[in-house]
Amino acid sequence: MFCADQYDVVVVGAGHAGCEAALAAARMGCRTLLTTLNMDNIAMMPCNPSVGGPAKGHLVRELDALGGEMGLTADRACIQMRMLNTGKGPAVHALRSQADKHLYQALMKETVENQEKLDVKQLLVEEILLEDGKICGIRVETGETYQASCIILATGTYLAGKIILGETVYPGGPNGQRAAENLSVCLKKLGIRIMRFKTGTPARVDQRSVDFSKMIIQPGDEEAHNFSFMSDIKTREQHPCWLTYTNPRTHRIIQDNLHRAPMYTGVVEGVGPRYCPSIEAKIVRFADKESHQLFVEPEGMHTNEMYVQGMSTCLPIDVQYEFLRTIPGLEQVKIMRPGYAIDYDCIDPTQLDLSLEFKDIGGLFSAGQSNGTSGYEEAAAQGLMAGINAACKVQGKPPLILSRADAYIGVLIDDLVTKGTNEPYRIMTSRAEYRLLLRQDNADMRLTEKGRAVGLVKEDRYRRFEEKKKTIQETLELMRKRTITPTPQVQEIFSRLNTSPLRTGITLLDLLRRTELSYAMLQEHFDLPVVAKDVCEQIEITAKYEGYISKQIEQVERTAKLEAKKLPLDMDYTKLQGLAGEAREKLQEIRPSSVGQASRISGISPADISILLVYLEQRRREDKKA
Repeated sequence: MFCADQYDVVVVGAGHAGCEAALAAARMGCRTLLTTLNMDNIAMMPCNPSVGGPAKGHLVRELDALGGEMGLTADRACIQMRMLNTGKGPAVHALRSQADKHLYQALMKETVENQEKLDVKQLLVEEILLEDGKICGIRVETGETYQASCIILATGTYLAGKIILGETVYPGGPNGQRAAENLSVCLKKLGIRIMRFKTGTPARVDQRSVDFSKMIIQPGDEEAHNFSFMSDIKTREQHPCWLTYTNPRTHRIIQDNLHRAPMYTGVVEGVGPRYCPSIEAKIVRFADKESHQLFVEPEGMHTNEMYVQGMSTCLPIDVQYEFLRTIPGLEQVKIMRPGYAIDYDCIDPTQLDLSLEFKDIGGLFSAGQSNGTSGYEEAAAQGLMAGINAACKVQGKPPLILSRADAYIGVLIDDLVTKGTNEPYRIMTSRAEYRLLLRQDNADMRLTEKGRAVGLVKEDRYRRFEEKKKTIQETLELMRKRTITPTPQVQEIFSRLNTSPLRTGITLLDLLRRTELSYAMLQEHFDLPVVAKDVCEQIEITAKYEGYISKQIEQVERTAKLEAKKLPLDMDYTKLQGLAGEAREKLQEIRPSSVGQASRISGISPADISILLVYLEQRRREDKKA
């Protein structure tokens, strides 16, 4: 076989996971190859061109703090930005943007094509090559090979992909692209366990055929927001989205055509996403509901295509026209692209360790939807971590492992490799037990140092981070030391601020704990320094939530004791006496790295954990005697 070139890292797939993986590996100094089925589809948004949302926005900000690219690109391609959940506490505040999908692609394509140490090639990878059980390269459709010591699978929904639209079924990936058939066969031959999942998308409609007067406008926020801690965008042109609803007539048409729905006729093999169900699934599962909300959202500044969020379907095209035209504002709608579903292969993620490397195949990593997740943000976060850890492996460094207390990225990866998933996984704030610590606003405070340590955070970003951190610390210290007393002048200020009068002296930091007061109010009256908005936010959260944050830190410290108790990766659980049968089987399959990780495996009881702790103590004593 002809060897075309040699690399440190090869990334298979150039979607959101693949782009982040390739950029991370190259920026850390590894000679990297990024392969794609089509150079024109790099970083494609085949579903809704949006970034962020609850928990997903947290991932984007964490990825950015580590030195990733999605946040920067989303800010530049944004046509609408909103901060969600502002009526709730800061732990669940989340940015969501609507992107110009073609601009996002163009910007990311430009970034990867111009990244030093990164080559981008249009190749269909058909085989993973091994030597002595370790990765040594890939073979592509045209016959040539590329040598590499690490490979990252970021194949998205292309593995043995099958497009389903009513009675029409054919092999393919998103937007009618080619599927990767032989690579899926290769993975099975390597002994990798494969699952079959399904995803779907709604029709794209022509905005010229939409009557917006019958819908409710959903404007972006007047205040400019950014995902990236490096973005300084102060204003942007905002394009509205629109809210409308289904109705009993819509539901009746769908119910009358369920016999033609591939989901219910056996054509669809894969398991679909629970938290983004098709309209057919909604009608069946929530039969008592008379309406479901729909958002009609622009796909970009220079296209008439609009995305009907909430109406994913693979019903025949005539049925799609029929039910869409029952919806207020869509009575005369024209479909530009019909909705469809994709069945695809993905791997069982419990075969991976926390670095996203396969436990049994050294140098092979996997990231993104091919790990059983859904969403661009989940994919990008995994891609970044796989790229970092592949580069670390090449360089002989320990992997970067983020814990559940470090980041939502840590929650995402731990959930996948520890618990597995029997349906497309979606990150949510409720999955994080330490979500008061893992806020989107403090992602840089949590992760920039870690990104710096692995070489992804460059000097300009680190300098900005240090300046912000220093300002926060100095201002908090000043407020802890400054005490005000109940003088007539102070009481008059309190009266104007509509807050209760003082009875004794109080520090400015304790004063800021009052819910009705803000830093800006105190700064105006008590000679505090003027600080940036993001610094002000950190100071206010520290003051108002300090007690809750302290309790959560104590909880993390208690849990850390179990995480610190490491389990041998080559341990034979079948020989450990006293374990329940289910525990023995699952521990042997997943091979957790610590007692803490073992405790999160479904089916592992407190009694099983006690046995593991006893075993480790016995082993420690034996090692001490030796």
